Amino acid sequence: MSVLDVTNLTHMYGDQITFHNLAFRLLKGEHAGLVGINGAGKSTLFALLTGSLLPDQGQIQWASNIQVGFLEQHIELQPGITVQQYLQRAFLALYEMESEMNRLAERMAHAGDELDALLRRYGELQTSLEQAGFYQLQAKIENVALGLGLVEIGLSKDVSKLSGGQRTKLLLAKLLLEEPHVLLLDEPTNYLDAAHIEWLTDYLRQYEHAFLVVSHDEHFLNQVTSVIFHLAHQTIKRYTGNYVQFKKAYDLSKIQLQSAYTKQSHEIKKLETFIDKNRNRKAKQAKSRQKMLDKIIRVEMPENAPRPRFKFTAQGSGTDAVILEAKRLEVGYRQPLFKPVSLQVRSGDKIAIIGENGAGKSTLIRTLLGDHRPISGTLTISESVKAAYYEQEAAVSSETPLAKVWAFRPDLLQKDIRQALAMPGLTAEHIGKPLDSLSGGEQAKVRLTELMLTPGNLLVLDEPTNHLDIHAKEALKQALQDYKGTILLVSHEPSFYEDWVTRIWSVHDWR
Repeated sequence: MSVLDVTNLTHMYGDQITFHNLAFRLLKGEHAGLVGINGAGKSTLFALLTGSLLPDQGQIQWASNIQVGFLEQHIELQPGITVQQYLQRAFLALYEMESEMNRLAERMAHAGDELDALLRRYGELQTSLEQAGFYQLQAKIENVALGLGLVEIGLSKDVSKLSGGQRTKLLLAKLLLEEPHVLLLDEPTNYLDAAHIEWLTDYLRQYEHAFLVVSHDEHFLNQVTSVIFHLAHQTIKRYTGNYVQFKKAYDLSKIQLQSAYTKQSHEIKKLETFIDKNRNRKAKQAKSRQKMLDKIIRVEMPENAPRPRFKFTAQGSGTDAVILEAKRLEVGYRQPLFKPVSLQVRSGDKIAIIGENGAGKSTLIRTLLGDHRPISGTLTISESVKAAYYEQEAAVSSETPLAKVWAFRPDLLQKDIRQALAMPGLTAEHIGKPLDSLSGGEQAKVRLTELMLTPGNLLVLDEPTNHLDIHAKEALKQALQDYKGTILLVSHEPSFYEDWVTRIWSVHDWR
């Protein structure tokens, strides 16, 4: 039994086709992954499935009485509500029933003739709450909150004070507590530490309902999926099995397609050569061969997307000089986020900064850059330092990537800007669209292009791999390995940094 049927789905952006006649089914209880390179249309497909976008053609049909849950990234979190109270909203109907029971109890103290009716209603509500497991809800909330790291943040913390990563954890936790019949998860491991990813992996493996998850984390996908939907070349294909099995089947299909294409091309060439040579001498045979040629259904080799590349050039970096030094530095706002630390950065160092979300990694690097004032301690930054900073979160406008990057470097020619944007794999189509219509991965590539065009000798990157596909991550990793300057990198992916950084700062060890 399917919970979702998609038929003949076509979507266009302007005159560009995103999908053409997409068709697939998601079955009841199925654990599926949605994969594809940045820009393949994964986020667009999710927007269509949730109804925030309308298709140009085709149908999206959900089974009746199906509850669909997805992360609402742009929802407003009102000040004055705690993390605990927000998570309780996942069971709003049950808490409203409890409130009604309390009101009934107050009325029963002064009831006359209506006492029997009030007692009846009270008993009905109590039975419903017991059957729904209401009195175990607090333990359930704390389990999910602990698994996603919200207990460390504090269940009494005001939701308006959460960082971007903490906010995403909160929204994800509420969604999991709601236990919808279908979960739509777009990059759920972004902003999660290794321990939290492990907890989420176990949770999803045991999830009794269906889900469709977008992720560029191969290990995570391999652990939680039994079906893979591959989105490429404006269409979608279903593969049974986990991510490793998909990769094997996909690689084999590419080999088979190449073999069929080569064989057919050879046959077509033979027919065309015979026809050209024998138009006059053997006209009848030539016409016969032409009919054979016309009937051939051509094997099409889809064009491969451009391979992403990054290149960062260090300018004016010294050798073995101390470029940054902190002594007894206390970082934070009104209260320090961790104990006083003394740090030293030498030219050519490549340092990974690790720790759980909200531990103070982003605040630390803003302090080291001089953008945030420390609570106490001293910070000395060499005059030779020219920093290029990639922020974890950035506002997205409706201007095009071409306009944005050219405004950033108006001293360059337009062709230079186009060439720079092409390096990470952005096409002419991408750079002419509004930024806010691009996928998270495409937006990240635009920001990384600006970073490549920023003169400097110190690269500071705060979670640069969020939203990037596998190929883009590999290319970025290679570029950072080749970089001759100094690097400060905040990352939650050990596989991205552990084999090339020179040092690791663990914020957890300073708390």
